[in-house]
Amino acid sequence: MVSQTLPRLRLDLDFMPSPVEDRPGLLMRDPYQFSDTTLIVPAALVQCMDLFDGEHTDLDLREALVRVTGELSVGDLELHLLGALDGAGFLENETFEQMREQRMREFAEKPVREPTHAGSAYPDEPGELRLTFDNYMRGAAPAEIDGLIGIAAPHVSPFGGWESYRAAYGALGDRYRDRTFVILGTSHYGQPETFGLTRKRFVTPYGEAGVDLSIVDELESKAPKAVRMEDYCHAVEHSIEFQVVFLQHLFGPDIRIVPILCGSYATSIYVTGQPEDDSNVAAFLDALGEIAAREKNRLMFVLGIDMAHMGRRYGDRFEAVADQAEMLGVAGRDRARIERIQAGDSQGFWELVKQNRDDLKWCGSSPLYTFLKAVPNARGELLRYQQWNIDPQSVVSFAGMRFTE
Repeated sequence: MVSQTLPRLRLDLDFMPSPVEDRPGLLMRDPYQFSDTTLIVPAALVQCMDLFDGEHTDLDLREALVRVTGELSVGDLELHLLGALDGAGFLENETFEQMREQRMREFAEKPVREPTHAGSAYPDEPGELRLTFDNYMRGAAPAEIDGLIGIAAPHVSPFGGWESYRAAYGALGDRYRDRTFVILGTSHYGQPETFGLTRKRFVTPYGEAGVDLSIVDELESKAPKAVRMEDYCHAVEHSIEFQVVFLQHLFGPDIRIVPILCGSYATSIYVTGQPEDDSNVAAFLDALGEIAAREKNRLMFVLGIDMAHMGRRYGDRFEAVADQAEMLGVAGRDRARIERIQAGDSQGFWELVKQNRDDLKWCGSSPLYTFLKAVPNARGELLRYQQWNIDPQSVVSFAGMRFTE
């Protein structure tokens, strides 16, 4: 019998212990939503996943299954395992390529960007949504300060970070309702040194938010090599969606936005140099800076950012508990970075990010750096800092801030 090489398992999947008590094992799902399937690989078979590396063969898999089950006849189990992974689109093969192409084509052809997280991260019924967000914002008193040019809010689920959301959005009074909101969101799934743009209107349970097409067109024209137009990542990304919902809650559905997904500045963090050493990144930062300087009071920047990601879920060996033990040191390091942000010190901030290749795993460093470079006169004020246990062993930190010029 001639052996055949097993396809590689996609490395961009989400892997986590099964949360189902009577089905222990490894839960696998696709964060890009090319596939809607969630699989739980039984605990006994988890070790077999290592064989899907593009080098092992079906004979290696068969041998492993015999060893795991103690049975000589494992053909049906082998076919079932292969079929489940293939059908889910979890293997790097033709099935996955077809799924990906179909999803990306569907997104490109849609006139609007549908709400991906309604019904899970926030209510999908307008009345319930308004009641929920009224509760989140209760007690917020918009400060009538001069020179407000932006805010930074979390992009963690609103039910986990509502106090920081309230602090940030509480800075926006009614006089800002007619601004164009330039939303700089973390691109969790996009390519490094790349900015994802879209012309699609953003739909939420509140209604449709329009996009300022003239600014999108200008950014694409002036920095074409840095821009990914109609970036599929917008279809699944939450860092901008949550900001749109809060803005619509404050100002009504027909707000005007410029949605920008900021990819990581990985070359600078993991290799060398500053982000703008990449000429394409520099062109985008210059273009955004020109727009900010020209438009001034017509714009309001909104940053959708989280900060440190610590604990077991994020690859650390310790169990993280908010505001305790190791997380006290993390808070100190977070605040050192925040101080540089408040001072408008983009270089000082980035030097802290680059330390230890960003072992704090800040999920928001690229939108922040992008803003500080595009609006160099911005000065920040910390309104609220929080740590939240996203699960019993892992913590995310985030903050609410406002910026004046």
